[in-house]
Amino acid sequence: MTPVPSDPQAQQDQQGQPPATGAVLEVKDLAVEFRLGPRTVYAVNGVSWSLGRGETLAVLGESGSGKSVTAHAVMGTLNSARAKVTAGEVWFQGRDLLKLPERDRRRIRGRRIGIIFQDSLSALNPVFTVANQIGEMFRFHTGMPRRAAQRAAVDLMDRVGIPDARRRANAYPHEFSGGMRQRIMIAMALALEPDVLIADEPTTALDVTVQAQIMELLRKLQHEMGMGLITHDLGVVADMADRIIVMYAGRAVEESPVTELYQAPAHPYTAALLRSVPRLDRAEDDLQPIGGSPPDMTVLAPGCPFRPRCSWAADVCGHERPPLLEVGPGRASACHFSHELVESAANARG
Repeated sequence: MTPVPSDPQAQQDQQGQPPATGAVLEVKDLAVEFRLGPRTVYAVNGVSWSLGRGETLAVLGESGSGKSVTAHAVMGTLNSARAKVTAGEVWFQGRDLLKLPERDRRRIRGRRIGIIFQDSLSALNPVFTVANQIGEMFRFHTGMPRRAAQRAAVDLMDRVGIPDARRRANAYPHEFSGGMRQRIMIAMALALEPDVLIADEPTTALDVTVQAQIMELLRKLQHEMGMGLITHDLGVVADMADRIIVMYAGRAVEESPVTELYQAPAHPYTAALLRSVPRLDRAEDDLQPIGGSPPDMTVLAPGCPFRPRCSWAADVCGHERPPLLEVGPGRASACHFSHELVESAANARG
C-alpha cells in the first residue's frame, strides 16, 4: 500500500516531536464537548490510551461513557456544528491527526484507519448497490477505474464470507440480513488494508451466533493483515482482546490486560459491569444490574463520578477525584480503593 505523502521535517516543525512509544495509534488527554444551546456536555474528559501494531484493545463502558465519541474524534467524523475537541492529541505514525488539515485527514480516514459503525443498515446507503459502495473506497482513495473497483469489491465480499458474492454484488443493502450487512461494512472498512480498525460495537442487534461469527471473522482478518484492532463489545472480547480500557463518565477508570481484569477488577465500576453481563457459567438469577443512573455530563462535579452508585464509596470519594494510578504490572485504576478491590477478588477466588 502506497503511504500518504508527507514531509517529516515540516511535521516536526509544525507539531513537535511525537511520543516515542512505538504505538501505531496513541490518544493523549483527549477532551470533547458538545454544545446544546446554552448547555455544554462534557462527553470525553482527558482520555489517554495507545494501540500497538497487531494488538487488540477493547474500550468498554455503558452507553454514554464516551467510547464512540472518542472513536469519532480519532476518525475526524464528529459533527463539527455541535462537537468540539477542546484538548488532547491523537498521534498516528508520527503525526497529530488533530492538527492536520481536513484534506490530509480524508486521505488517512478509510485508507489508514478504518471504522465499522454500530448500525449497518443506517450506515449503508439504501439507493446504491453494495458493490458500488465498497468500490467507492478504491475509486476515491486510489483512482481505480470503475470496472476494476467492481471486481475488487466482489473479491472482498467473497473474502468476508458472503455466499455467491459475484451474483449478490449488485443487490441493495435491504436485500441482506443483519449479519451479511455487517460483513459488507467490514469489507468496506478493510478494503484498503488499514493499519488500524475501529470496530464500534460491530455486533449490536445481532444474535449471539452471528456475533461470534463476526468477531471470529475480524480475528482472522486481523491476523492476516497485522492491523491493530479497537473494539467495544464487552460480551465477545474475553478471548480476543489483549488489553482493556474501561470508561465511565468520559474518563478511563481502569486499564488492564484482559485476563487480570476479568479475574480481579481494580475499579468498582468494572466489577459492577462484569456482574451485569450474562455468562454461561452463571445462572440468570445471578445477574446484578448496576443501580442508579450515570452522572449528568453537563456538570463536572468534584470527586469520583461513580460515587453515587458505588458500594465502596467513602467521604474522600466525594471531594477528591482519584487519578489513574498503577496497581500492578500493566494495570492502572482510578479508585482510592483499587488495591483493596484486587486483594478482595483474589481472596474470593481462594
